[in-house]
Amino acid sequence: MLSTITSGAVYGMHSCMIQVEVDVSQGLPCFQIVGLPGSAVREARERVKVALKNVGVKLPPMCININLSPADLPKSGTMFDLPVAVGIMIALSQLSPEAVRDTLLLGELGLSGELKPVKGVLPIVQEAAKHGVKRCILPAENVWEGALIGTMESIGVPNLKEAILYLRGEKEKQEIECRAAPFDFSEIMQREHEENRLDFADINGQEGLKRAAEVAAAGFHHLLIIGPPGSGKTMLARRIPTILPPLSLEESLEVSKIYSISGLLQQTHSLQTRRPYLNPHHTITGQALAGSGRIPSPGIISLAHRGVLFLDELSEFKRETLDILRQPLEDKQVQIARSSGTYVYPADFMLVGAMNPCPCGYYPDLAKCRCTPYEIKRYLGRISGPVLDRMDICVEALPMEFQDIAEHRAQESSAQIRERVMAARERQRKRFAGTNIRFNSEMGTGEVERFCLLEKKEKRFMENMYRNMQLSARSYHKVLKVARTIADLADSEEIKEIHLAEAVCYRQTDQKYWQG
Repeated sequence: MLSTITSGAVYGMHSCMIQVEVDVSQGLPCFQIVGLPGSAVREARERVKVALKNVGVKLPPMCININLSPADLPKSGTMFDLPVAVGIMIALSQLSPEAVRDTLLLGELGLSGELKPVKGVLPIVQEAAKHGVKRCILPAENVWEGALIGTMESIGVPNLKEAILYLRGEKEKQEIECRAAPFDFSEIMQREHEENRLDFADINGQEGLKRAAEVAAAGFHHLLIIGPPGSGKTMLARRIPTILPPLSLEESLEVSKIYSISGLLQQTHSLQTRRPYLNPHHTITGQALAGSGRIPSPGIISLAHRGVLFLDELSEFKRETLDILRQPLEDKQVQIARSSGTYVYPADFMLVGAMNPCPCGYYPDLAKCRCTPYEIKRYLGRISGPVLDRMDICVEALPMEFQDIAEHRAQESSAQIRERVMAARERQRKRFAGTNIRFNSEMGTGEVERFCLLEKKEKRFMENMYRNMQLSARSYHKVLKVARTIADLADSEEIKEIHLAEAVCYRQTDQKYWQG
């Protein structure tokens, strides 16, 4: 008898419905899986046989053939265990084909019949809903991912025996141990906000750094912080997500899909509601940064999508590793080519880098710095010009004064700064309505000419700055974009000279160290 079960697989950010076709017939006893299965899929034969035996289902000595359709797509992972087991039982007439009509099945089987969680459930369930599937049966740990799709009934089962009883109608869904209740997005966001203890109010002094972070957050600009050890660079960077606007439901689902594919979603309320904040160690490889594998999984730059990628000790990263960021910073996505195809992952993140100005960390304070000019030049040279040119804002962290450490003066909270950031974002939303642009940092040359118009006085100022600072065309446009954000924070429709002057200051720090 032939049976067909609906399952799914993930390829990059895209999902595909997989039909698990099972045929059990007379012949020499065998158990084979075809349809470009990976090693984990081929091993499903042993897991399924033992799991069925341990829940009381005895397989007869017959020929069992399983086809994963479409057969020309490579299959990997362990998510086909449950559909294969259920398909065999239907083919043996131990379950009715009607029991799995309009039903998606995913799950890995343990030898005892236990159902274990799998990766990529959210994008697969989302794709299944588009194809008219009404119900999904998942491992208990994945049940919340299925519940995020409002049109899908999500049933979580702890083991194969419970799944069989449910499909036979011997157990109602109210009796299943794990069921997904409807989630309240606003309630989850409120709880996440209350649990976040990081705040800009914890930072004493460093008003210039705070202002640069606010401008960067308002326009989603990339930020580079240079300063000696202990000046608060890392402390400030960790708090930047707290001044970014909260994720919308659409953005939250988008980020959650990436984390689902990577198997990193929380077990309760599987929705990524916080802005991602990734802080990889400087020994990270290029493959871990961009994504790797036969069917590549998302790398660090994709996991930072819609959030902050913080690279501490930037100059300690390998130069070739940093250069991997050049294309994603421009295109907002990363493409990984493999023999099985090209996989595209989103990578729209805010890059924040922090570094010392020299190996000892105290240049240009010659009273403390003991580095030679060659050592300083070599140290700074680890960051290539193209990567440096893509940093919109470069600011210097000055050594902390005693008064800033000893005196506990009231500081602005993250909530106060976030209000100004959100107001500036709202002005950008209205300005770019009807276009694909969301932030000032995303403007191209045409948009800069349209939305960053300067009066004669401002044009003369920028002409002098362009010549005196020997700016490149890209740097000139970045100054205008940052000035546009500063004007938005000041609730000004026109870009004034004071806005341009502040934006130019954010380009002088990199010239001080790399061209001085």
